[in-house]
Amino acid sequence: MTPKRYLVTSALPYANGPIHIGHIAGAYLPADIYVRYLKANQKDVAFICGSDEHGAAITLRAKKEGKSPREIVDFYHALMGKAFADFGIEFDEYYRTSSADHIEMSQSVFSKLKEQGVFETHTTEQYFDEEAQQFLADRYITGTCPKCSSEKAYGDQCEKCGSALSPTELIHPVSTLSGKAPVLRETTHWYLPMQNHSDWIREFIEKGILNGEVHHDPNQWKSHVVGQCLSWVDGGLQARAMTRDLDWGVPVPGEDGKVLYVWLDAPIGYITNTKVWAEKQGKNWEDYWKNDDTQLVHFIGKDNIVFHCIIFPIILKAHGDFILPKNVPANEFMNLEGDKISTSRNWAVWLHEYLEDFPNRQDEMRYVLASIMPEQKDSEFTWTDFKDRVNNELADIVGNFVNRVFVLTHKYFDGAVQSAATSEFDHIRQEALESFQTIGQKIELYRFREAQSAAIQLARIGNKLLTETEPWKIYKTDPEKTGEILNICTQLIAAMAIAFEPFLPFTAQKLKAGLNWNGKSWNELSSMEIIPVGHILGEMPILFVKITDEEVTRQQEKLRAAQLSNKVAEPVKEDVSFETFQNMDLRIVHVLEAEKVPKTKKLLKLKIQLGSEERTVISGIAESYEPQDLIGKNVLYLANLAPREIKGVVSSGMILMAENNKGELSLLSPERPTESGNCVR
Repeated sequence: MTPKRYLVTSALPYANGPIHIGHIAGAYLPADIYVRYLKANQKDVAFICGSDEHGAAITLRAKKEGKSPREIVDFYHALMGKAFADFGIEFDEYYRTSSADHIEMSQSVFSKLKEQGVFETHTTEQYFDEEAQQFLADRYITGTCPKCSSEKAYGDQCEKCGSALSPTELIHPVSTLSGKAPVLRETTHWYLPMQNHSDWIREFIEKGILNGEVHHDPNQWKSHVVGQCLSWVDGGLQARAMTRDLDWGVPVPGEDGKVLYVWLDAPIGYITNTKVWAEKQGKNWEDYWKNDDTQLVHFIGKDNIVFHCIIFPIILKAHGDFILPKNVPANEFMNLEGDKISTSRNWAVWLHEYLEDFPNRQDEMRYVLASIMPEQKDSEFTWTDFKDRVNNELADIVGNFVNRVFVLTHKYFDGAVQSAATSEFDHIRQEALESFQTIGQKIELYRFREAQSAAIQLARIGNKLLTETEPWKIYKTDPEKTGEILNICTQLIAAMAIAFEPFLPFTAQKLKAGLNWNGKSWNELSSMEIIPVGHILGEMPILFVKITDEEVTRQQEKLRAAQLSNKVAEPVKEDVSFETFQNMDLRIVHVLEAEKVPKTKKLLKLKIQLGSEERTVISGIAESYEPQDLIGKNVLYLANLAPREIKGVVSSGMILMAENNKGELSLLSPERPTESGNCVR
C-alpha cells in the first residue's frame, strides 16, 4: 500500500554538547536526504526532531560546569538548532523535551499505560550516595567492568567493550558525585515487563507481522538492525524501570522525587513535536501518529537500535493508539583519523566549528559524509580524504563540467540555448534518465551512498560527451553541432539541479540561479528536454573552491591540540601512609620468555628474571604487545603481590603499565641500563 503521508524522525540529540560529523552521518544527513526527496515528489511529509533535555547526561554536564540543568539545555538547544539549520538540515519541527507541551504529553502517555496495567511496580535495592543524599542514576556510577575489566565502566554500559550493564554488576562501584562507594537502599519504581512482549516483538522484527497482518517488509530492514534486535530477544527480554529517583526530568504524576526514565520520555518527544508542528500548520497531528496509512521511519545510529525497535514499539503498542515504525534504517558508526570519535576526549569534528572554518561550504561536507556514510559497517573520515573527494570529484568533475558548458555557451551563442540535438545523442539522454531514475530507487531503499553516486554520474556523462566531441574544435566548421552538444549538456545541468537537491541543496540553488530557471519537481522530469531553446543562461559562479594542503594540516593540528587541551588526569586515589607504600616491593625484572595464553585475547604468559630467580607472570597486555616484542626488555614489576591462579597458571607478582585515554597499555622501563632485580625507590 502506498503511504498517504510520511512521518520521518531523527534521533533526539542530548542537549549536553555540540553536534559532530559522526552524528550528522548517522542520523541527520540520511534523514534530510530522504525527506528532501519525498518533498521533491510532492509527498505529505513531516520531518521531526528536537533536543533531548533530560537524563543523567544533562545533570552530569551541569555539575561539571557548575551550572543548572536549565542553563545547559538552553545553551546547547540553541547551538545545535543553529548548526543544523546552517548546515541545511531542514527539520519541519525542532522542539525540546523540557517544554510544558512535552511534559503534558509524556505524563499523559505514562498515566494511560499505568491505568491499563501495563507497568509493574518493584521495590529493589539501588545504589545510594550517603554523602550526596540521593539515589544514583546509572551514569552516576562507575566501576570495573565485569566483562573486560576496564576500570571506567558506567552503571549502564562499558564504553570500552560495549557491554550493556546494570549498576550492581560493576566491580568496586563508585559514585561520581562524591567519589565514595555507594550503598544499596530500597526504592520503588514502575517497570515495563518487556518479557511479556517477546513473542509479538520477535514476529514484528523477524517477519514484519503485527497483529497477525503484514506490517512491513523485513527484508528491507538492515541486517545489523534485525540481528541486534533478535540477539536481545534471544537473550531474554527483562523488565526495565520506567522511572528514576532524580530531580531533573518529567515528574511522575502524583509522586515526589521521581521522574520518567529518559528513554520513556525522549521518544515521546517525537509525538509532542509532531503535535506542535501540526498546530502551526493547521493540521491534525493524530493523522501522523494514529493512521495506518502513515509511514513512520526512524533515522538513528546503531547505539539507539534497541530503544527504537524494541522498547519504544512495546510502549506504542501497549498504549494502543499509535502506529509503529515501518523501518528503522540505523547507520553504523563513523570513525575519525584512525580512532573512534569521542566527545569526552574532544576527538571530533564539531559541526558548528566546521561551518565557522569553512563558511558557505556546507555541500562539500554533505557530499563527503554521504560518500562514506556508514550504512552497513563503520566508516572513517579523514581530512586528507575530504580534500581528495572535494577536489577530485566535486571541483574537477561537477564544477569543471558546469563551468565549461557555461563558458562555451556564452562565448559562442551569447548564453542562448541552441536547438535540441538530433537522435545521434539519444543514448546520452537515455543514460542520463536511467541515472536519474536510479537516484530515486536507491533513496527509497535507504542506500544514499549509491543514490548520490548516481547523481554525480550526470556530470560524468556530460564530461565524457565534451571530451569525445570537443565542441570548441568544431565550432568554426559546424556551429550547429556545437549548439546541439551544448544543449544536451545544459539539459544535464538542469537535471543535476533537480537531482542534487537532496544531497547538495546549496549547489542545486546555485545551478538554478545560474540557469535562470525555477526548476521542475522530481516527478515532472520525464525527458531530457528541460530548458527551452532560446532560453538565456545567467552567470554561473565557481561552484567548488579546492581544499588546500594548508587547510588540511590546520584541521589535523586543531584535532590534536583540542585533544591535548581536554586531557584530564584520572582523580588521585585516597592517601596512603608511607609505611603502606614501603610495603610495596617494586623491582626491575628482565623478560626471558613470552607467549600467548590459549583461548584468551588479552593475556600473555611471561617468564621473568628477578636477580638469580625466575618467575612466571600473567599479564593483560596481549592487545598492546606481541610476545616477541617483549623478550629481552627490562620492565617494572611488583614483586610481593600474592600469587594467584589465572587460566590454570599461577601468576607471581604483577607487571606494571601505564594506560592512556584510549585504553592502550605501555610498559614502564628504566631510562638507563640496570640489573635485573634492582629495587625501585
